[in-house]
Amino acid sequence: MNTTGYSCFSCGATQPSSFSGFTCPACGGNLDVTYDHAAARAGFLAALGEGARPDIFRYAPLLPVHDLALAPPVRVGQTPLYHADRLAAVAGLQNVWVKDDGLNPSASFKDRAGAVALVVARQRKAAVIAGATTGNAGSSMACLSASVGQPCVIFLPEKAPPAKIAQLLVFGAKVIAVRGTYDQAFDLCVEVCRARGWFNRNTGANPFTREGKKTCSFEIWEQLGRRAPDWVAVSCGDGNILSGIWKGWCDLKAMGLIERAPRLLCAQAHTSNAISRAVWSVQRAGRPARWSDLRIEPVQATTLADSISVDLPRDGLAAVRAVIESRGIAVTVPDEDILAAIPELARNSGVFAEPAASCSWACVRKAARDGQIKRGESVVC
Repeated sequence: MNTTGYSCFSCGATQPSSFSGFTCPACGGNLDVTYDHAAARAGFLAALGEGARPDIFRYAPLLPVHDLALAPPVRVGQTPLYHADRLAAVAGLQNVWVKDDGLNPSASFKDRAGAVALVVARQRKAAVIAGATTGNAGSSMACLSASVGQPCVIFLPEKAPPAKIAQLLVFGAKVIAVRGTYDQAFDLCVEVCRARGWFNRNTGANPFTREGKKTCSFEIWEQLGRRAPDWVAVSCGDGNILSGIWKGWCDLKAMGLIERAPRLLCAQAHTSNAISRAVWSVQRAGRPARWSDLRIEPVQATTLADSISVDLPRDGLAAVRAVIESRGIAVTVPDEDILAAIPELARNSGVFAEPAASCSWACVRKAARDGQIKRGESVVC
């Protein structure tokens, strides 16, 4: 591994590679895994050559893993990137690509995070992996755990969609339905993991989920001929996918493999917009003197896009920083636009998306209509 330790997104405190916790011991903030990019570059490029692995672990020189024999046998990552001409024309754009992560084992982007978390948990000889979910993250963790026989416990709000609860049970996870919101399920999971010594896979609280999610940026870079698009649009709930996507581009730039990173579009529903509100606040007032001074106010999320319906984003600070540092934007749309985006995506690109995923396209359409994305700029959803 080329990891050098951990850095706190909030207070900046650092920890050595031997640190075995999940959050910053100084302030409780979320941690970022750090690397020696100069040392990693040669191995990273070599791993992409002839005989490269057909999954996210082709990027092992920039992942916190040292025993690939512990990787799940199901293929995670290396999903297609489609150039969608007709979809682009709908929004008056010229270059739109759709990254179809619905072709991962559990049909979700979250498999990227779960695969890396699973390997780290097995490296640490964890007895149980646990996580809180609105559906997709839990189904992903249950699926990947089942592929290697790893015990898995999932906490979720009792009002989660029945189909997603069924998927968890089919994969053999122990399911604990919480009488409350996702945020309450998250907090209960944290407490149980602390009390029982379980491996906590929770978004934000676990720095390794971001490492799995950043592999999507590496793939886009490869699939676009080792270059960056102008924009990457990301649906956001907790903010961890957004911060992961940004980290992947930052890693590529730190290794000298791109000259510039893309701008990020944070896509959210009107009624689940805590990250967007914080981004707009920073854009109006300027960056705080210290990121630890930024406060992300919770909302009462009611969007039907359940996978991005979050009151208090658990990786919110890292997500806000990603948007600001990329010179990006935050865009929100009503649920009716999110629903309308589903058939529009399907009929113009051949890709089916659930509401949480279609939100990214709905927000790209709005940004193009408002002139925030220019006609000739390239966009990946």
